[in-house]
Amino acid sequence: MKRAFALLCLLLLGWAAAPAVADTMTGVVIIVIDGDTVLFKPDAYHPSGRAFLKIRLADIDAPEHDQPYGEAATRALAAQVLNQRVEVDTVATDVYGRTIARIRMDGDEVGADLVRRGLAWSVTRSRNASALKAAQRQARLARRGLWQDAAPIPPRVWRRMHPAAEH
Repeated sequence: MKRAFALLCLLLLGWAAAPAVADTMTGVVIIVIDGDTVLFKPDAYHPSGRAFLKIRLADIDAPEHDQPYGEAATRALAAQVLNQRVEVDTVATDVYGRTIARIRMDGDEVGADLVRRGLAWSVTRSRNASALKAAQRQARLARRGLWQDAAPIPPRVWRRMHPAAEH
């Protein structure tokens, strides 16, 4: 009996600690916060009970607002998805409660497009890592977007260098 109870506890603990399961939603992007974060209104009720979800694009990291190309990344994302119907594939929930997801529009992954255009870094180890890394290499070779700079600073490094700034 003790063993069964311990097993049940372990299973429940694993379930509670697991990232959000991949689920697909459709809806509209109502606000673009920055180059890799949006506010999304799902078409259907979401189990979290929230009418809107803050979504951080999976697999990429766009420059911060106060960083070179940060505003360009935000404008590009807004031009592509703001007030548009999109599909959202949830990957996880981060420590800040944001939904980490891949956003698709007309079958194209929005994050991959930002990387191709030189407006975000690929930061993935997922199944599509090689495609994103190849897109980043091509953007760098073509000197698109942030790759016009001789040594662009990745956002994770920028945040450490500018800790007082709001990101």
